[in-house]
Amino acid sequence: MQLIFEKSKEGRRAIVLDPLDVPEAELPSELRRKEAAALPEVSELDIVRHFTLLSQRNFGIDSHFYPLGSCTMKYNPKIAEVVAALPGFAHLHPHLSTSEALWDRCQGALELTQRFEGLLAEIAGMEEVSLQPIAGAHGELAGTLLMAAYHRDKGHTHKTKIIIPDSAHGTNPASAAIAGFDIVEVPSGPDGMIDFEAYSKAMDDDVAGVMTTCPNTHGLFEKRIDEIAKLAHKHDALLYYDGANLNAIMGKCRPGDLGFDVMHYNVHKTFATPHGMGGPGCGPVGVGAKLAPYLPGPRVIKQEDGRFGLAMPEKSIGRMAPFFGNFMMAVRGYAYIRHLGGEGLKEVSEAAVLNANYIHARLKGAYQSAFDGRFMHECVFSATAQAAKGAKAVDIAKAVLDYGMHAPTVYFPLTVKESIMIEPTETESRETLDAFCDAMLEIADAAEKEDGAFADSPRKTPVGRLDEVRAAKELNCVY
Repeated sequence: MQLIFEKSKEGRRAIVLDPLDVPEAELPSELRRKEAAALPEVSELDIVRHFTLLSQRNFGIDSHFYPLGSCTMKYNPKIAEVVAALPGFAHLHPHLSTSEALWDRCQGALELTQRFEGLLAEIAGMEEVSLQPIAGAHGELAGTLLMAAYHRDKGHTHKTKIIIPDSAHGTNPASAAIAGFDIVEVPSGPDGMIDFEAYSKAMDDDVAGVMTTCPNTHGLFEKRIDEIAKLAHKHDALLYYDGANLNAIMGKCRPGDLGFDVMHYNVHKTFATPHGMGGPGCGPVGVGAKLAPYLPGPRVIKQEDGRFGLAMPEKSIGRMAPFFGNFMMAVRGYAYIRHLGGEGLKEVSEAAVLNANYIHARLKGAYQSAFDGRFMHECVFSATAQAAKGAKAVDIAKAVLDYGMHAPTVYFPLTVKESIMIEPTETESRETLDAFCDAMLEIADAAEKEDGAFADSPRKTPVGRLDEVRAAKELNCVY
């Protein structure tokens, strides 16, 4: 396929503007180009065809199955896109919220913000929620800053440590470190759960908090989460919930009821707004009652006259983002929750868990299951047997591309050798799951019969196997 510059023909234009019927305004000479911009000269039709064809050479959730574990790349309902495009939301200027004199012009947006925060709080058993953080990791940072503010306010200068399991997302220790804490890692046991004995030894009065999630990154529900919470609270440590896996338990149990004090939500994953490839995120932070005074502000409040306005919490950590984070993501998430309702959210969790366990049941004979027992929303395998025959996890992932599907997550979690993590989400049909499992079984069979069977995969994609180390180090290299 030619580059757009290779299609360029001198003098060709996509559109020709009518002659000016008003005097031309002169730009200051220091702002004028000395030479014409080096842009391709092509027709409008050439532009449309070029970028349409480019889009068809890529993977997208509207065209391909995404079994990425931990990333929850599920279908985004178009009704949420329609709602977000309503002029009353899409055409608002963000600075309307900065002046009390202008609040009457954005009452609908302020009301939706408060309602959405209330829904998120109810779903997770939290007291209050702030929409300000604009990504999951940003929500984590807000959570760790809230923990720091709480302990600082209580005079707990000795509380300098955060306990984090070795299976956690990598952003957990990064967020805690940015907030000024020292990281204490605790290992997982052979069952994939937090090693409770190691956790107990690490816990002392210097611990400010514990960051974990349930189900954890191994796709397993932490069976001793009640004991983990009680031991943390015994030492006045706060329990943080990484909300990346909330889609496994919605409507079934709530983090707040499990003992968690603070959490972030991945609205851009759990509640079906666009996610991945640099798309806008939304990572609200929710808290129990004792952390509510420290939430980022300003918060939306309903005033005595019934109008919605803004106010800063008493001991707020301040702003985490301008205005209310990525507000249009909140509109999409609100539409999703209202469309499904409480019973619908329960069905989301049920289908997510059912789909993951269906895949596990079909593949566990061909690939080594990382852990015994039932998985939740994602399942984890080890490709050690295939790697011994020259087909490592990365080779299997590349081979999946040739079946017209995105690759599953590989080499995460780091606690599983040659790990393959698969999360089908609740939105995929049994036929799609069967097609994926059939492909994975064919790959396992080929790997068994031929050493290094997929060393040159993918073979059918527009771009073949790259030297990824070289590509990362030499960004302008040509293959």
